[in-house]
Amino acid sequence: MHVCAKGIFVSPNVVSLLLGSLVDSHCADVIVDKYGELCSAMREQSFSVYEFVMNRFMNRGEVEMGFGFHKALIEGGFGLDIITCNKILKAIWMQNDIGVADDYFNMVLRTGPKPNVVTFSTLIDAYCKERNLDKAFELFDVMAGNGVAPDLIVYSILIDGLFKAGRLEDGHRLLLVALDKGIKLDVIGFSSAMDAYVKIGDLGRVIQIYKRMLNEGISPNVVSCSILIKGFCQNGRILEACGLFVQILKLGFEPSILTYSALIAGFFKSGNVRDGLYLYEDMIKKRCEPDTIVYSVLINGLCKQGLVGDALRFFFQAMNRGLSPNVFTLNTLLDSFCRLKCIVGVMKVYNLMGMLNIKADTVTYTILIKGAAQLGRVDEALLLFFQMLKKDIKPDVITYCTLIDGLCKLNKTSAGLCIFDFMCKNAVAPDIAIYNVLINMHSREGHLEAALELFVHVVERGPKPDVITFNTMICCYCNFKRLDDAVQLFAKMTSEQLRPNAITFTILIDAFCREGRMDDAMLIFFKMLEEGPEPNLVTYSCLIHGYFKSQSMMESGLKLYNEMLENNIAPNIVSYSILIDGLCKRGLMKEASDAFQCALDKHLLPDVIAYTILIRGYCKVGRLTEAMMLYDNMLLNRLTPDHFLERTLEEYQLQKAGAKHFCA
Repeated sequence: MHVCAKGIFVSPNVVSLLLGSLVDSHCADVIVDKYGELCSAMREQSFSVYEFVMNRFMNRGEVEMGFGFHKALIEGGFGLDIITCNKILKAIWMQNDIGVADDYFNMVLRTGPKPNVVTFSTLIDAYCKERNLDKAFELFDVMAGNGVAPDLIVYSILIDGLFKAGRLEDGHRLLLVALDKGIKLDVIGFSSAMDAYVKIGDLGRVIQIYKRMLNEGISPNVVSCSILIKGFCQNGRILEACGLFVQILKLGFEPSILTYSALIAGFFKSGNVRDGLYLYEDMIKKRCEPDTIVYSVLINGLCKQGLVGDALRFFFQAMNRGLSPNVFTLNTLLDSFCRLKCIVGVMKVYNLMGMLNIKADTVTYTILIKGAAQLGRVDEALLLFFQMLKKDIKPDVITYCTLIDGLCKLNKTSAGLCIFDFMCKNAVAPDIAIYNVLINMHSREGHLEAALELFVHVVERGPKPDVITFNTMICCYCNFKRLDDAVQLFAKMTSEQLRPNAITFTILIDAFCREGRMDDAMLIFFKMLEEGPEPNLVTYSCLIHGYFKSQSMMESGLKLYNEMLENNIAPNIVSYSILIDGLCKRGLMKEASDAFQCALDKHLLPDVIAYTILIRGYCKVGRLTEAMMLYDNMLLNRLTPDHFLERTLEEYQLQKAGAKHFCA
């Protein structure tokens, strides 16, 4: 209670009612006339007349009336408090009206009271959150022009804003400027910078910032350590991540959900499911309740390891804990079922999204389109694409690439090109992956000139070609037996600082082998051994097959096969088939039979080709009994012989005058 001049006790509630009535009646001039008396009367009650009236005007949307009230008080000689003005500024911004907040700030700047660092930081923060960094830095310059020195908060807001906007170099530069000016940035500012670089996978810069933080005498907290752990895990440096995790424990920090989720994801990425699950159990024992992020990491990691059943177990465990799955989790499950070609699973997850009121996004439709295309369901893939357009879900470049690739692989090239044109018309810039798909499509269809035209386009205009682009074009040249052009392109690739991979070398080696140019093939092979990468099973198989095609070079083929084994490259059924074929051609049937048995012992199931090679080998040396036994074994294994094998057996049976028995 307070005693007014007339001896009447008035509470803040009564004053609020009075002021509210005057504002609502547009009688602000009355408040201005009595402003001094009202402020004096309410000073001990911690009641700000100015704050109440301004908030009332703003809440009513009567901005001009509020500004007029402010100006009238200034003109009346009343000294306003900048702290109260800062409160009004923040309140206006919190009402999501950045334009009005800016107008209010400019009015205060013109009329007074003089803005302080909090005034500027409030509006700078508002513009950063609105992603309007140009305006934020404009205010930063105005601040300097008004003699107000930026403090830790201002620099932290701007640095964080730059990093969140993806302007990492600008953010890092401002961080260094702040440090050079003697601003003691806190662990939050450094963590913000580290997190931004982790998101783009620049671990080197993350470590650099972390070390600078330590040099500045700032102790890391669990957040900064967790961010660094995440960076280590993303780059496969799991041992260093584990070491930092142990350090967190030694420092007495309690690992957070962020810490656990980062390290669990790291274990799964490295294929170490056991330790990932062990860490999850440890988290539960320490009563750190898993959230949606942890469950998403578990489900995503298990799905990528092909453990969909375990992923589903955690999915339902999360549901039972009352945690609602997000679209990322459900997309992960959708993708796994699509990879398994399990339509029932796909439909159940998709229906569950509807039941949980989780809206399908671009990624959802991209996964479904890919799944439909892989099953050969072209119409469904196109239907899904147009369905997402109808729902105003914007396809991104990955969606277009997925659909175009699917259509091209199903020989629907006209439809694929139509989608490509549609994408360009809708201002979605094709990336190099899409051009790779189109170049490959033209190559498979025998349209060398069209493939070359697209290749020249990306070389001259972009997007910048990658290793896959060059591999595709080199393969195209090889298919047309233009090996000299292929070799020239290989040389151009290396001159443009693109490192050829195992596929590049293998394409060329295979092409030379098919043409019987084994010396040229071996030159490429030796270059591969010298410069890297390591030859793989396919590389060796191409060379061995090339040597086996010539009776005079079979020794070289066998030597290369043994070299492959010495290099711990395990053969598959294709390489075994090549070996068996080579042995059969030399009449070494025992060795061929032993190789066939070796494949069986290694649980490699022979295909029709492998059976045909060995059966034909037996027939050629007149061992029809073994040939027929192997043929029967093939039928028992539910393999359907092709016409070539049946014709082979028939010919050799006729030679032995056993045609009637065979045909019966």
